[in-house]
Amino acid sequence: MLHRPELHGTRGAVAATHWLASATGTAMLDRGGNAFDAAVAAALVCQVVEPHLNGPAGDVPILVYEAASGRTRVICGQGPMPRAATPAAYRRLGLAAVPGSGLLAACVPGAFGAWMRVLRDYGRLRVEDVLEPAIGYAADGYPLLPKAAAMIETMAPLFRDEWTESGRTFLLAGGKAPAAGTRMRNPALAAVFQRILAEAKAATADRAGQAEAATAAFYEGFVAEAIDRFVAGTAAIDSTGRRHRGLLTGADLASWRAGSEPTLTVDYRGHQVHKAGPWSQGPVFLQQLALLEGFDLGATEYGSADHLHTVVESAKLAFADREAWYGDPDHADVPVRDLLDPAYAAARRALIGPRASAELRPGSPGGREPWIPPVLDLPPVPDEPEWLAQLGDGIPAVLRRTAAKGDTTCVSATDRDGNMIVATPSGGWLKSSPVVPGLGFPLGTRGQMAWLEEGHPNTLAPGKRPRTTLSPTLVLRDGRPLLAFGTPGGDQQDQWTLNFFLHHVDFGMGLQAAVEARTFHTDHVPTSFTPRRADPLTLVVEEGFAPGTLAELRRRGHEPKEVAPLSLGKVCATGVDAHGGVVAAASPRGEQAYAVVR
Repeated sequence: MLHRPELHGTRGAVAATHWLASATGTAMLDRGGNAFDAAVAAALVCQVVEPHLNGPAGDVPILVYEAASGRTRVICGQGPMPRAATPAAYRRLGLAAVPGSGLLAACVPGAFGAWMRVLRDYGRLRVEDVLEPAIGYAADGYPLLPKAAAMIETMAPLFRDEWTESGRTFLLAGGKAPAAGTRMRNPALAAVFQRILAEAKAATADRAGQAEAATAAFYEGFVAEAIDRFVAGTAAIDSTGRRHRGLLTGADLASWRAGSEPTLTVDYRGHQVHKAGPWSQGPVFLQQLALLEGFDLGATEYGSADHLHTVVESAKLAFADREAWYGDPDHADVPVRDLLDPAYAAARRALIGPRASAELRPGSPGGREPWIPPVLDLPPVPDEPEWLAQLGDGIPAVLRRTAAKGDTTCVSATDRDGNMIVATPSGGWLKSSPVVPGLGFPLGTRGQMAWLEEGHPNTLAPGKRPRTTLSPTLVLRDGRPLLAFGTPGGDQQDQWTLNFFLHHVDFGMGLQAAVEARTFHTDHVPTSFTPRRADPLTLVVEEGFAPGTLAELRRRGHEPKEVAPLSLGKVCATGVDAHGGVVAAASPRGEQAYAVVR
């Protein structure tokens, strides 16, 4: 029995990780906007109502399918490292890795600029239309989510004593942490959005021109000035337990604009699957499909040991290649064509045997020799004070040592014209970096994902994008729009969304059934967040798989670890149904993702 219905409509569909964002996106459709307008407005609301997971200074890959042109593109909202960021600069501070929190991990904020580019290039509505709901929630308030309340309560001593602007933004009078459900306001962020809007309207009445003016206000105007002033003048405590100034400058912001790139794609059983490039972990989804293409997965029983073993062992090989080969292709030689070559997949597929592999086995695409920097044996972070222990975990969550630690947001939208868009905004969350005075939001910490060791595609360098975990998916069938989906989940995103896709394509489930079906993942490879940890044989499964299945997996060498039902991921999906209408599905996991259709 489904927890929620699969939704079908005729005008448009929006699915997001917060119900207020989904409702906001739908309101844009009612105003005459398209799927792109809906996604921009929904994402801006997510920046307000999910501050523990993302913000204006965060990061986002955005996949768009424009029906009029038939083109699929990536809008890159992953900002690069500052010009002063070199491995030597961090080593001079006595650091062996980029801290997972604080100002030293900040990249150029990418999220706001990427959403303005979507509006400029693909939208119909004005900046005023898409910003108005976010301004309203920041100024008038929104109900605080339980996970956000738990994060603020845990970090409250840090906010009171060290990150005092975070305290002014997220604590109540007297330094008290707000309870879940509290009507939270962020007047500083509301004022920022209002000023950006005023400058955009003063510049021009043209929508595209307003989007450009809003971008300039953020990256060259008062927002960039506030960031420059704060980073240069503030030594903030971070996960090292020491205070450091950051490297990001206003000049770094002024020289960056969100880019537009071709997608990468593979064909899987008649579906054209599109992902972002190797500056994301997106190609790992495609590599998994290339491996699974050689198995008749649909002939296995759903939830059987053969099913789980085949998918997990394929994931191990694909993610091992992620560790060895992915990085910013503008700065490194990333062998994407070889990694996605069917012959390469066939050779890698032959490594999948009847037993679970505990070995990290990257391949040799094009004859290249793989190399993965060693995972550093860093000293353990103290358990006390609790906030320092939390800073040592670079993820946006306070529940440590749980199965699903990573989290972020997702927005997907499809309209009646066949336009589709999906994004997984993240970064700039309140746990990992102090709020910038006067702005109401913190900087991101994506720099923690780059290596300081020389010679790797993901080695840190000035102006280079760190390889991110963010990874939405867009699917066509016979060249026509079909699905746009994503999930929160850090390193697990391209396992949980892969399971959703396989549930639908190979096991014939409807979208909502595919979203809700039991899922699983492997922790085989080191996490992308600090501290980097791996459990090579662990197979995390939601409760409900048959005892015989788990016993057989143990016999094959896996180490199954059961977690609560409906606890892994929050897949959000929209698309076009078989009758030419729109369809949407959203996971009941976490009790906050919702889909709305018109």
